Amino acid sequence: MPRALITGITGQDGSYLSELLLGKGYEVHGLVRDLSRVGGSRIAAWSERLVLHEGDLADCGAGALEALVSRIAPDEVYHLAAQSSVATSLAEPSATLGVNVAGTERLLEACRRCISPPRLFHASTCHVFGNPASAPQDEQTPFRPLNPYGVSKAEATERVREARRRDGWFLVNGICYNHESPRRDPAFVTARICAAAARIARGDRHPLTLGSLEARRDWGDAREFVAGFWASLQVAEPADYIFATGRAHSVRDVLQAAFGSVGLDWRDHVEVEPGRVRTGDPATLVGNPARALRILNWQDRTPFEALIAEMTRAAPPGP
Repeated sequence: MPRALITGITGQDGSYLSELLLGKGYEVHGLVRDLSRVGGSRIAAWSERLVLHEGDLADCGAGALEALVSRIAPDEVYHLAAQSSVATSLAEPSATLGVNVAGTERLLEACRRCISPPRLFHASTCHVFGNPASAPQDEQTPFRPLNPYGVSKAEATERVREARRRDGWFLVNGICYNHESPRRDPAFVTARICAAAARIARGDRHPLTLGSLEARRDWGDAREFVAGFWASLQVAEPADYIFATGRAHSVRDVLQAAFGSVGLDWRDHVEVEPGRVRTGDPATLVGNPARALRILNWQDRTPFEALIAEMTRAAPPGP
């Protein structure tokens, strides 16, 4: 039975990945910040099939993390834990660096000290590209981050690359573009839009307020992305991969898909406040997943409109 450790196991990606690995017969370990909150998390329904360990990469001592990883002795590590909010990174840049850079370095060192170092996947982000000179971006596109989140993930990604070059160890960076699902954190714009469409369809008439409707993103399905994470550790040689659809959609497109799926015209229910536009956000990012297709036989298959409609149908009742 292969053994895997997932950091960030209660997040959107971690929850789907834990289900995927359990289905493949893995013994799945997860690092969580607070074991007492697992019962209300995304993994609650199958948490008894997992082996969970309490710890926080932001303040977990190197010795404690090393002891934990050595005790688990995983065959594979999926490093998904991160401070991933751009807004939070702008407000708390030092804390963001502490989690995303120092936490990654501590995990790398803990794995390196294992008798048999595990294969490791690090979830990076398209925000490392910031304002790229060309589109679509691929694995060779230079990093030009625009915000502390992007800066921190660019540095973490480079540290993974350097460890791979230096030690010859099986390390992978997955440079992930936006990926969504019914488990998306409600703070993200796609989840906000889908939840608003659902509540308005149920009779609530409070409008949804947004900033720019023209920002464009490469939006894919989180369930397909985590399948790519797993596939990247099953091949003969380590490499970095772009996980993306290769197609960009605007916030306006999300509105059309979400409200249209419940028979509403979004223009009747949305107010635009230009002052809500966030600085430090890239205007357009779109990825080229050709390497993932060629080596991993990975590609997105879920139509954008179908994904947004599913998220709208699954949105919980609430204000």
